[in-house]
Amino acid sequence: MARGRLRIYLGAAPGVGKTYAMLKEGQRLRSQGTDVVIGLFEPHGRRPTMALAEGLETVPRRSLRYRGSDFTEMDLDAVLARLPQVALVDELAHTNVPGSRNAKRWQDVEELLAAGVDVVSTLNVQHLESVNDVVEQITGIRQQETLPDEVARRADQIELVDLPPEVVRRRLAHGDIYPPDRIEAALTHYFRVGNLTALRELALLWLADRVEEGLQRYRAEHGIAAPWETRERILVGLTGGPEGETLIRRAARITAKTPGSELLAVHVVPSDGLADADPAALAEQRTLVEALGGSYHQTTGEDIVEALLQFAQAENVTQIVLGASRRGRLRSLLRAGVGKRTIDGSGPIDVHIVTHEEAAGAATPLVRPPHPARGTGPRRYWSAMAATVLLLPALTAVLVVLRGHLGLAIDLVLYMLAIVVIALVGGLYPALIAAVAAGMLTDYYFTPPVHSLDIERLNDVVALVVFIVTATLVGTAAGTAARRTYQALRATTEARALSRLATAMMHGQNLPTLLELVREYFGLTAVSLLERDRANGPRPRWYVVASAGERPAERPYEADVESPVTDDLTLAARGRPLSADDQRVLAACAAQLGLAHVHGRLARRAAETDNRAAAERTRTSLLMTAGRDLRSPLHSAQTALARLREPAASAAERDQLLDAALSAVHRAVQLVADLDRLGRLHAGALELYLRPVDLDEVLAAALDDLGPGRHTILLQLPERTPDVIADAAALTRTLTALSADALRHSPEGRPPTLTAEVLPDRLLIRVTDGIVDNTSRASAPDARSDSLALRLARDLTEAMGGTLEPATSGPAFSVTLTFPTSAHPGG
Repeated sequence: MARGRLRIYLGAAPGVGKTYAMLKEGQRLRSQGTDVVIGLFEPHGRRPTMALAEGLETVPRRSLRYRGSDFTEMDLDAVLARLPQVALVDELAHTNVPGSRNAKRWQDVEELLAAGVDVVSTLNVQHLESVNDVVEQITGIRQQETLPDEVARRADQIELVDLPPEVVRRRLAHGDIYPPDRIEAALTHYFRVGNLTALRELALLWLADRVEEGLQRYRAEHGIAAPWETRERILVGLTGGPEGETLIRRAARITAKTPGSELLAVHVVPSDGLADADPAALAEQRTLVEALGGSYHQTTGEDIVEALLQFAQAENVTQIVLGASRRGRLRSLLRAGVGKRTIDGSGPIDVHIVTHEEAAGAATPLVRPPHPARGTGPRRYWSAMAATVLLLPALTAVLVVLRGHLGLAIDLVLYMLAIVVIALVGGLYPALIAAVAAGMLTDYYFTPPVHSLDIERLNDVVALVVFIVTATLVGTAAGTAARRTYQALRATTEARALSRLATAMMHGQNLPTLLELVREYFGLTAVSLLERDRANGPRPRWYVVASAGERPAERPYEADVESPVTDDLTLAARGRPLSADDQRVLAACAAQLGLAHVHGRLARRAAETDNRAAAERTRTSLLMTAGRDLRSPLHSAQTALARLREPAASAAERDQLLDAALSAVHRAVQLVADLDRLGRLHAGALELYLRPVDLDEVLAAALDDLGPGRHTILLQLPERTPDVIADAAALTRTLTALSADALRHSPEGRPPTLTAEVLPDRLLIRVTDGIVDNTSRASAPDARSDSLALRLARDLTEAMGGTLEPATSGPAFSVTLTFPTSAHPGG
């Protein structure tokens, strides 16, 4: 029986429409004659979602009792007995109630797929196990229900259900996601704009990685080594030389001419880690690459060209930019340069050779002497042995031809020179073999009797013995010097790597960036920092704190190299085997990464504490302000209602008292509405639509909103007032609040004044109390500046792009609002 196909609708957060999309797909398949059933879906009380499920056959749920409560889960046996073509199963990462056949719903889905049933399901990105730690950093909440990434990767189709954060918040505010009692808490915590934006980007990046991974897997399965130009990737090779800036800018110009292309820069370090490049120059070039929108990489390899091409093929590079060779013509004839060898091995990858001021112009020596600084590894050992086999016979042949012109002393000196060269390349053992071989060749060809290993003269015996001893001492000294120089430079390189990591930490780089530095330095495939959670019973689980590279290890036993930091934190790496020295440096890097992780966690907790404290201070301040402002109208209403109960009150007095109570209650209701509006504004749930607004219409609406009673406000407006750029409803509420506040603090017969003044590109609106002397001053301006009405007006004005400034002129209190205006004044 063929295995079923799995389709997942992936979302960034609850409420983006995953279940709706799943049901819509079910209705589409049903209309085409496909046998579709609903195995399980969670409507969460959303009427449009429930309406879309009508007409689809639903398999009844199975009831389970757990800890005295009844629960329902998908009846897996019933769905398998029904055996439809397609089953709709909501919330793939859900944990089943204990007592179910499987612990997780995705395990139920696996059984359906194995039975040949196609499954359409839903998933939020925060439930993916690999990003669980990142989601916790973003939202402050650790998801307990997680799905192994491998399950999602095996899906035949993953479709992103995407909505902008503002739309999700609007749906939440309208009650389309959570019930009313959960809306405010959700808006101010999980559903903040920053959280939703980060989760959305996380979902897009995860899905993009899966698309790239699928492309690479397809190419590998079909043996496709040539790059596929799905998009242009331009790679610039950097040596750390002065030509680097020229190459980077040339590659950036190529990238800019191709929309959607990507710029990469790579520096290849020899596998022994001893680079000749200037670190300061490389740091400047890296800064330039990143400033131009590219990414900098570092890889290792014994052969620069081979490492460069391997990196290009792994990254699906389509073009390579290299600098023209600085080698002279004779040196180029002896050995092809990097550019020529790259062209020969690049295949379908285009290679650009860019000329520069340093090209073939530097006064470099024709032949560099062997440099002992690279140590005596296997490669150099066998190179020295090859030189012994080739160089000594060639030198002997030349000396045989010149036998009549050169003496034994000159022959020994030339042999000694060859042995020194071999010792510098390969160290002691090749030098000893070369010394013995040179002694035997000298004896056989140049000491009497010729063509015999016998020696007749004592002087020749002494000369040969001294020659072999000297060659041995020179080889030993050269090998020791090479090894110690290698060790010193190795230590310098290790210190440089740790310093680079520490510098990146000081500059605030995040953990994935630091791990990428470690991965590039050691030439690994992937690196991940794993943390153990001991709160999940006797078998603690491991979580990926951060990772870099392709398919990083998610458990310590999945890694090729592991470097523990603490009992609960370890660095896991995949890739080439590391030497003991490399593992020691990796352990030091792991310790630094552990410190970075701990410091980051402390910083996040401190920031969360500060945010909570700031939110609590704001909430307390608003409540105190609201309580102070509500005290007066509630007291007035209470007094009026108490007097209504007096039997002596006349009908006229009763009407007057009812009007007073009604006015006080209206004011209290308005204050509560203002408090609610202010809370929504701070939570980012109040949507504003800025457009040209007629001030006359707004003033008319504001006066109507003042409520019952007679309200007199003096208006002083210019003949032609330009339209202001604002939200009509918010501006109306702002002017209503300021006008009502001014009326309450103006004495009888002294109405407040509202004036407007037209300035270039903006309009000033001023609301002033009707107070003319200190004896009529109703309240202190300092107390007025902290009223709920003024706070609401200030926050709404600033949210609309305007400014609000309270001012005191003698006993009078005024508020000045400034708004930008449209190009043409209104009629």
